[in-house]
This record gives sequence, structure tokens and C-alpha cells, in this order.
Amino acid sequence: MATLTKLYLIVISNTFSQALSGGMMSFRATLGILLAVFLIAPVADAQVPADIAVAEVLEGWRDADGRHYAALSIRLAPGWKTYWRTPGAAGIPPVFDWAASENVEDVTVAFPVPTVFEQYGMTSIGYEDRVVFPLAVRPTNSGENISLRGQILIGVCDDICVPMEIELAAMLSASSSRHAPTIAQAMKDRPMTASEAGVRNVACEVIPIEDGLRITANVELPRMGRNEFVVVELADRSIWISESLVRRDGDTLVAEAEMISPTAKPFLLSRSDVRITVFGGGRAVDIQGCS
Repeated sequence: MATLTKLYLIVISNTFSQALSGGMMSFRATLGILLAVFLIAPVADAQVPADIAVAEVLEGWRDADGRHYAALSIRLAPGWKTYWRTPGAAGIPPVFDWAASENVEDVTVAFPVPTVFEQYGMTSIGYEDRVVFPLAVRPTNSGENISLRGQILIGVCDDICVPMEIELAAMLSASSSRHAPTIAQAMKDRPMTASEAGVRNVACEVIPIEDGLRITANVELPRMGRNEFVVVELADRSIWISESLVRRDGDTLVAEAEMISPTAKPFLLSRSDVRITVFGGGRAVDIQGCS
């Protein structure tokens, strides 16, 4: 069963990368594909807790600038995990759809620092026990209440993976002004910026390969722990990016990854579009762009 589960995790992760790229599929279509993949899995004998994931909106407060700070809290059953925005080879990224909301211009979801897990010999990145995603909600009319309605699609995994579609509804009052400690703490639990972490320089070497590009990032960064892990991302999710090979060269962290385009050919890349996240010692550094 573990071998089969591993296969499904890889398929699901790659399917999501394609489904999320450039609006290729709707929220419902993406859910349909996930359900089809999951239903292949031999889950008849699996024990799935009734409270595998319990979600709620924490109301939060309206700031002086008119933006409302709330949060999505997800409590997971013991042993179960859900995933970061880039989940690794074995994982499923969350999808947030706030289109049904009223008096909402946009919603920005922040991701707290996740944990790097080893799962069936592969690496996944996510959360266990409980995760609180801070939400920065910009209303159309800052003096009015917000009707926040969301469809959230997550994967929750243990020995098997279960897709969950969560529907949420909350009224965010324009008069709420008291800061909620849980949300405030989640907002602090963020990756450091490059300057905060003491990053001195980031240089990327990019060379074409047969079906895409190979990128080697050289990050001058103080050591963050024994098992440093690096994720390279692009905004264009149609481009598949391999897990990084990481090594240390003194004060320089070197991470190498391959980027494969949908056309299976080399492509133009702006180094300013490269996003690098370094994990280590329970911390993370979010680096935007490289020279």
C-alpha cells in the first residue's frame, strides 16, 4: 500500500502543478481530477478519522488603513498533515477561492513557516496538528462589513491521502478593532526576508538543457542548521521544477534544480522572477529574485 500511495502522491502533485497554471482549470474541475486520482487508491481498509481536518475563520480586526486581518485555522487529526504552497514531490498544494465573497476586493493568504517531512523516501513540506493561515482582506468599501465566503481545497495525508473541499462563511465586522493573539502570532511566524536573515548576495547561473533549464543558485547565507533544504519557485506553475540538490561551499549555500517547460524545450527566464526559500533549524528565508 505504501508503494501505491507514493505513486499517487507524485501523480497528484504533478497534476496540481498543471491544473493551477494560468487558469487552466476551474476550482471544480481541479477537484474532479483529484477525486478521480484518489479513488484509484486502495482506501477501503483505511481508517479515516471523522475529524480529519476541522476549519474555521478567525474574525480578526479592521486596521486603520481599511484592510481586515483575519485567519483560516485548520486543526488536523493526530498523524495527519496538510501542505505548504509548494508541497514537494509528495504533497498537494492548497487552493483558495474567495469569489463568492461580498465587499471583497482581494484576499492575500500568508503561509506560516512549514515543516520539511520525509514521506516514503520523498520530501514533502507542510503542517501537522494545526495551521493558521493569516488572511489580509481588502474590502471594496472599508467602512462596511465583509461577507467572506471561501471554497478551500486541501489534501490531508497520512498513510493515504484524502482530498477535502471546505466551504467557509464568516461576517467580518467593520467595527472589529481588537487584535487577536492567535492571528498576530501566525503573522509573526513567517519566513525571514533576505536582509533579516543576513543574505549578502544571491547569484543564479542558468543554462539550457534539452527540455528546459538548469538553475544553480549561490546564496551567501549563514548556516541555518544541519539539514538545509531549498525550494526554487516561479510564478508560472506550468513549469515543473525538480527538488533542489543542496550543498555548502563555506558561507555559500549552493542549490541546483531543473526547470521543465510544457513544451519540453528551453525557455526565456528572468532572474528577477525566481523565488528561493531556504529552510533550516525550524526557520525559513524568502528570497525574491537573483542576479
